[in-house]
Amino acid sequence: MSVTQALLGPLLADGAPKPLITHYDDATGARIELSRATTANWAAKTANWLVDEWDLEPGTPVHVALPAHWQTVGVLLGAWWCGAHITDDPRGAEVSFVPAGELDRGAGARTVAAVGLDALGAPLRGLPDGVADYVSDIRVHGDDFSPMLPIDGDTPALLERSVDELVADARERAEELHIGPTDRVLSTVEWHLPGGVLGGLLAVLAGRSSLVHCTNLDPAKRESRRDTERTTVELGD
Repeated sequence: MSVTQALLGPLLADGAPKPLITHYDDATGARIELSRATTANWAAKTANWLVDEWDLEPGTPVHVALPAHWQTVGVLLGAWWCGAHITDDPRGAEVSFVPAGELDRGAGARTVAAVGLDALGAPLRGLPDGVADYVSDIRVHGDDFSPMLPIDGDTPALLERSVDELVADARERAEELHIGPTDRVLSTVEWHLPGGVLGGLLAVLAGRSSLVHCTNLDPAKRESRRDTERTTVELGD
């Protein structure tokens, strides 16, 4: 069973139409909210794209160098759904997911996928030949995904952690942070690999909670954000 099936699966199984991630960027004023189902659709499209276009198999290295963002959730969960091994080094990776303005960070990967990080998922323009526009390319792929190959628990998942180790660590971290199904988590944690992703994203999924992530949080808005979003747990500064 993949990391995505283990952590996202229980949230989808209860059938509740709850938000999974709400992303704020106070530098632009953007607020985007994705339900559990919509998040799963983005992840499925990503997984289908990786398998259909790049023949990705369990254990294949995929480089991810993206900030905390709702599109990053789709990238990570999609990659894990088909068994990818997330790395912090593009060299030798099948695909490197990098911000559109930092394409050089993907040097050494077979394919560079530019992620626009636009609040509404707008397509990119003027990319160099050979660079994929992540958002545009995945749109034509299916909203459902079923792994064609088994994903064993010892398959590498995140740097040195296997699938089983990463899932266990996420659940342990959720317990340490006292994150549970009734919580709504306000976070400013950056998703550096591995600790930021583990504590800032996967622990929230493992706790069957929902995430309100704030990029460039205006300190003057913190209290109103707590009240508006009814958050119960805080991560970060």
